Amino acid sequence: MSSKLVQVSVILSLIRTSVVDYYRLPTGYGDWRDDLEAQGYAVVKGAISPEKAQHYQQKAFEWLNTFDPDLDPNNPSTYNADKLPIQTNRNTYEHYAVVHERFMWEARMEPGILDPFEKVWGTHKLLVSFDSLNVTLPNLKPARTPWPHIDQAPRKRGLHCIQGIINLSHAGPEDGSLVVVPGSHKLVERFFDEKTDPSEWEWRDNRYFDDKDMEFFEGQGLSPMKVLAEPGDLILWDSRTIHWGGEPTKKSTVPRTVIYAAYAPAKLASKDAIEEKARVFKVNGATTHWPHDNIKLRDLHAYLPDGTIDPRNRDKPLEKAEHSDRLLKLAGVMAY
Repeated sequence: MSSKLVQVSVILSLIRTSVVDYYRLPTGYGDWRDDLEAQGYAVVKGAISPEKAQHYQQKAFEWLNTFDPDLDPNNPSTYNADKLPIQTNRNTYEHYAVVHERFMWEARMEPGILDPFEKVWGTHKLLVSFDSLNVTLPNLKPARTPWPHIDQAPRKRGLHCIQGIINLSHAGPEDGSLVVVPGSHKLVERFFDEKTDPSEWEWRDNRYFDDKDMEFFEGQGLSPMKVLAEPGDLILWDSRTIHWGGEPTKKSTVPRTVIYAAYAPAKLASKDAIEEKARVFKVNGATTHWPHDNIKLRDLHAYLPDGTIDPRNRDKPLEKAEHSDRLLKLAGVMAY
C-alpha cells in the first residue's frame, strides 16, 4: 500500500473514532433548539435585557476611549482609524487583555447567556472560550469581501462545538452582523468526502471555502443570509455551519458591538487542554472560538504595520474581573 493510501486510511480511521453519539442537539421543543439543529444557527431572543446590552456596549465604548478619548462611536465625524487599537482581522479586538476585562467576563456569566448552552449540552458544568470583542464602526474602512469558513476541522465529524455571539447592538439588513449559510452544517462532511482529498486536510479547526467550493453548496439550493438581531439577543451556530462577518452597507449608522462566547462541557476537555487553558488565563490571553479543545494562545502583543509592538500594549485588563468560583470554573482553572 502506498504511503499516501496509508495516510488516508489513518485519517479516515480517526474520523470514525471522532463520531460521538452524545454530540446530538436536543429537538422537539418548538423553540430555537429546533432551529439550531435544522438550520445550523439560531437566535435566542432577549437572552439579556436591552438595558444590560446597552450597559455592556457602553463599557466597550469606554474601553475604546482609553485609546482615543475623542471617539464617539455614534458620531462618524470623530472616527480616526489611526488612533484605534490594532485589530487582527479588521473588526475583532483580542489584544490589550480586553478578553479578560471585567465587563467581558460579566457578560459571559449572565444567566441568560449560560442557560441556552446548558440546555444544548445538558449540563451546567461548562467551559467558556477566551474570545474577542467586536466593535465595527460603519464605513470607517472599505467593506471586506466575504470569507466563508467553518471553525471545525474536516477530520472531525458530528457536532463538536457551538459558537455564540452576545449581541449588543441593532443588527438590521444594512448593519454589520453574522452571515450564515443555513443547512450547510449537514453538507460539509459530504463536501469534504466528495470534493476534497483527505490527505490534504489540515488539522486545525478552521477551513475556508473559495468560490469554486461554494458552488457545491449553491448546487444543493443553499444560499447565505444575514442574521438579524436586537440588543440582548444571543446568536448560536454549529461550528460546521459556513459563516463570516457581514459588513455594514453604506446606509448603516450602527456601530456593530458584539462579544464572542462559546461554551462546552468541561468533561470534553482533555487534561492537556485544561492545563493549557489555565496557562492562557494566567497571562490574560485569548484563544480560538473553542472552549474545550483547540486551545491555542493567540499572540499577546499587538503589532504596528511596521512590525514593532504597539507601545499601547497591555498585559492586564484595566478592570479586573472578580475571580469567583463560577468564573474560575468556566475558565478551567477550578474543577467542578
